[in-house]
Amino acid sequence: MTLDEAAAEESIALPRWDVSDVHTSFAARSFTDAIEQGSADVDRLTALFDELDIRDVVPRTPNAADGIGADRAIAGWNAASRQLELLEAYVYATVATDSRDAAAQGLMSEIEAIGARFAPLLARLADWTDSLGVDALADVSDQAGEHVGPLRRLAARSEHQMSESEETLYAELRTTGSEGWGRLQRDITSQLSARVELADGVRTLPMPAVRGLATDDDPAVRRAAYDAEMQAWPTVELPVTAAMNAIKGEANSVNSRRGWKSPLEASLFANSVSSATFDAMQAAVADALPDLRSWMRSKAALHGHDGGLPWWDLVAPLPVAPGRISWNDGIEVVRSAFDRYEPALGALVDRAIDERWIDASSRDGKTGGAFCMPFVDDRSLVLLNWSGSAESAQTTAHELGHAYHNTRLAHRTALQRRLPMALAETASIFCETLVVEAGLARTSGSERLALLDIDLQGTNQVIVDIHSRFLFETEVFERRRRRTLSGAELRDMMTEAQSTAYGDGLDRSTLHPYMWLLKPHYYGSHFYNWPYTYGLLFGLMLHGRYQDDPERFHAGYDELLSRAGMDTAEELGASFGLDVTDPATWSAALDAVRARIAEYERLADEIATVDSVP
Repeated sequence: MTLDEAAAEESIALPRWDVSDVHTSFAARSFTDAIEQGSADVDRLTALFDELDIRDVVPRTPNAADGIGADRAIAGWNAASRQLELLEAYVYATVATDSRDAAAQGLMSEIEAIGARFAPLLARLADWTDSLGVDALADVSDQAGEHVGPLRRLAARSEHQMSESEETLYAELRTTGSEGWGRLQRDITSQLSARVELADGVRTLPMPAVRGLATDDDPAVRRAAYDAEMQAWPTVELPVTAAMNAIKGEANSVNSRRGWKSPLEASLFANSVSSATFDAMQAAVADALPDLRSWMRSKAALHGHDGGLPWWDLVAPLPVAPGRISWNDGIEVVRSAFDRYEPALGALVDRAIDERWIDASSRDGKTGGAFCMPFVDDRSLVLLNWSGSAESAQTTAHELGHAYHNTRLAHRTALQRRLPMALAETASIFCETLVVEAGLARTSGSERLALLDIDLQGTNQVIVDIHSRFLFETEVFERRRRRTLSGAELRDMMTEAQSTAYGDGLDRSTLHPYMWLLKPHYYGSHFYNWPYTYGLLFGLMLHGRYQDDPERFHAGYDELLSRAGMDTAEELGASFGLDVTDPATWSAALDAVRARIAEYERLADEIATVDSVP
């Protein structure tokens, strides 16, 4: 069977999600009614906010009438938010898997327009809460009392808001500004194909499938896929460059208007992470970079390279233990590891399969990468681009970790479950760690080395590559304050950031200058990168607590997940005795990474010694 035939056969067998139980189609009466109701709900809520004067008011002590008003306003906002969230997820389920569907794209635009009318209401609630005081409101309102954490965040946000009219105008303009440019980037990159020159001929593949070849067993295939990317990405560089300039330029202007000292300051606030915590994490990361570079050089040697690792081998399976795995076997690996931790977590895997939460195959028009989004009640939608690699199994565990987190949030209101990105990665990283630990417990020799390789290449991406993205985006924001940037400048900034982060761990003649072009994170939010590092290391901290005392950990973990949208990063850490403002806390988490690197290098040396014996 050829590579094409095998890929086609597995693609047919891979699951695709099904949302028809919610609405049978976009033409269904239930769906058109839901759109009309969503729009009407926003209109009614706007009228209620006007009636109650929910906006920036002269500070005063709230009375009983204010308490009733807070109850109505918060409950109304929660209900409208849930309705819009479900509408958006239902339509995006099609947009994400087929960006060529014009009907879905049109409906997404319509929902975004409704959202633009809804967004200013949260800004008004923030101003009103700040004016009256959160604790005082909680004394007269049951709803305020149940939402103290989120309301305190809103009150603090009020200090960084424009006037009501400016916030309203910006919400409307975003739909044709940054959101429109972000949609352009997603559509262009999801519809891009590339010609891959292989030994048995040239194949034209969707870009997600091309990028999936980075985990192929054959080094010639990996190199061919990298070369194909280098040929394909320049063909869409011009419009995506325009998107980057528009989105980051808009962010600079709005952040300045809102009184943020920098885009990073705004990002830290949005993630409920203090600057002290961020600085402590970054200091620990900087100290760990040499260790990860050492791992890359060790991996390079196993692949027969002198010095640094070529880009196309960063996520390659080891030649001593090829990493191909079938979908069914990959799911079983995840299920088994989850079940070992807790049967309820293992059962979630079966539920996701049986209820068709997952869309796994790569195909034309489908967005690249992977994500999980909440859907109905405690159900999620999980997008994957399964490549048949062991790394794909880890990605599956990661996204199903998000799905488990969503089940712990299902009883929370919309306002309580507005997760900061840094805290949203906790369950996903924890679940990945469960899979790795379960595998290490049953393997030895080259098989153990291969598993460590998969784990460390993911860690390397989240620490080293994410650091390069942070450096890149910092420089983009700084330069974009002065002028528009060219595609060539963006490429140069990307390779400079990669050189700084990867150092001598990477063969610098093989950098990837187009990583800024293909990552949707740059186009949907700002500084979306460092929260992944936070999630990885916080997840490792929690896994350490689990190993120390499994019974006590179980008692508090689900509560921590359910409060991720209500508490700060520092408060969540303290609930498990972790001071995340202390660099030593982060260094301790990285010690677990260093221990795996040391074992990897020891096993690699042993295998190299055996192979060298005549």
